[in-house]
Amino acid sequence: MADPRRRLRLGTVLTLALFAVIGIRLVVLQAVDTPAYAGGGVADRLRTVTLPAARGAIYDRDGAPLAHSVEARYVYADPTRVKDIPGTAKALSPLLGIPASELAEKMKPRKRINGADSEFEYLARGVDIDRARQITALELPGIGTHRDERREVPGGDLAANLLGFTSEDMVGLEGLEARYDDLLRGEDGKRVYEVGLGDLAAPIPGGYSETTKAKPGSSLQLTVNRDLQFMTQRILARHMAKSKGSTGAAVVLEIPSGEVLAQASHPTYNAAKPLPSDPADREDAATSFVVDPGSVHKAITFGAALQERVVTPDTTLPIPNAIRKGDTWFADTHPAGGRRMSLPGMMAYSSNVGTIQIADKLGPERLIDYQKRFGLGEPTGVGMPGEASGRLLPADEWSGSSTGSVPIGHSVDATPLQMAAVYATIANNGTYVQPRLVKAVIGPDGKSTPTERPVTRSVLSPENAAALRTILEAVTTVEDGTGRAAAIPEWRVAGKTGTGWRLVDGRKQPGEVASFIGMAPAENPRYVIAVFAHTPAGGGGDIAAPAFREMMQFTLRHYGVPPSGEKAPKFTVYPR
Repeated sequence: MADPRRRLRLGTVLTLALFAVIGIRLVVLQAVDTPAYAGGGVADRLRTVTLPAARGAIYDRDGAPLAHSVEARYVYADPTRVKDIPGTAKALSPLLGIPASELAEKMKPRKRINGADSEFEYLARGVDIDRARQITALELPGIGTHRDERREVPGGDLAANLLGFTSEDMVGLEGLEARYDDLLRGEDGKRVYEVGLGDLAAPIPGGYSETTKAKPGSSLQLTVNRDLQFMTQRILARHMAKSKGSTGAAVVLEIPSGEVLAQASHPTYNAAKPLPSDPADREDAATSFVVDPGSVHKAITFGAALQERVVTPDTTLPIPNAIRKGDTWFADTHPAGGRRMSLPGMMAYSSNVGTIQIADKLGPERLIDYQKRFGLGEPTGVGMPGEASGRLLPADEWSGSSTGSVPIGHSVDATPLQMAAVYATIANNGTYVQPRLVKAVIGPDGKSTPTERPVTRSVLSPENAAALRTILEAVTTVEDGTGRAAAIPEWRVAGKTGTGWRLVDGRKQPGEVASFIGMAPAENPRYVIAVFAHTPAGGGGDIAAPAFREMMQFTLRHYGVPPSGEKAPKFTVYPR
């Protein structure tokens, strides 16, 4: 190695070898391992953004929106990039309407479950687009906005107990929003794109980008009429305000379709701002409110007796002041003193004794059969989640007193909607039509698909249904009849009062449930309205019939139904 020429040659060889190794490695990296390294680099630079699917709307029968979604923005923070937490929170607080202390807490650095630093925290959802632009203009480090969606309920409490509401993530939580969530919410899309690293963190022009479009949800068209729903709620609330702590329900059904034109609850809440509100205020009383219906049930007993020919419209019976069944005496509020009474008279004065005598001619099995035919004992399937089924007392569970209590509507569990459907059957010439709340489904393409046809079945013959309507008309026309407060001057009304009680988990609640269910015009019914009022302190009788009168009067005028051309028949209560 002392020879400088050898050292030069050796150095040259080593240098050339080093360049050869480096060259070979560059070839391997650029030609052989390129996909692996390039893929690893892209993976570090990819960002995924969810493209929310537009949630379908809920419309009334005429296409007016009851609940719909509007484009909005969400505001987020990347805690790893926020430089001045107190200052940033202070700047955002007045724009978002959120306390600075709450915003600052969300911006604090934190770890994910996998130990990585959190780079995304929601600060606010559903922010107005203009407000989001103001936030973007502040150019606050670590703060950004992106497309979001906000649910709007234009009417506030209008049909709130039917509609329900969604979470901030547009997931249906209650009411129709929950029941039809899969149909309404659609399918989110996503955008995956390549961004620069560091403070830039912006999309790379010409970089990797792939977009999967969102699939919008379908919409619902209800059978409800917005104007009628508004007035029904308003009338119900005004009358229910007379009794503190009361609960009420009102249902308007169209004949012969069985469609629900209005379904109101009291109390109610603002579906646009559902929290905080009492969960009980958010229930749909017409389908969840289980009652012992009382005398409105007598129409079932009379209808069954007419259909089974154990009585005729001209039947009269001697009616004592009271009758004993088992260990219980059942008395009348209008004692007949043993005189013969007509069927219209028994209905007008709500005779317990007369109804029980008629039921004795039927027997328990036939009465239960007609209760089922009229729709009691199972949910109507109207479309509301958690609808109560009610309960009928099986014949083998009847006690001695049951032969007196069941015919007059006690020892019977039912909902206001079930009882409204009973009277709709009578109004519809004896044909039961399943109540319906959803009229059609409207796809993202705008195509409307009607829902399945409602279940129908014959319960009474048209002749017996007409006879029963005439008997029920005595309730609003006979002097001292129990339903005189429900009469409307220009139209004939057939219906029935009731007094029962509310049941919660099978237990009787304090107070009473007063009701009136009626139809008009009685000679050719177009609408049935049921009003139920649970008043813990009593006095519900002063609510149900007057509320019905106002609701029915508005409904008839709203739809332009001509006044009745003929006066109601003259009824004889005590034939000679």
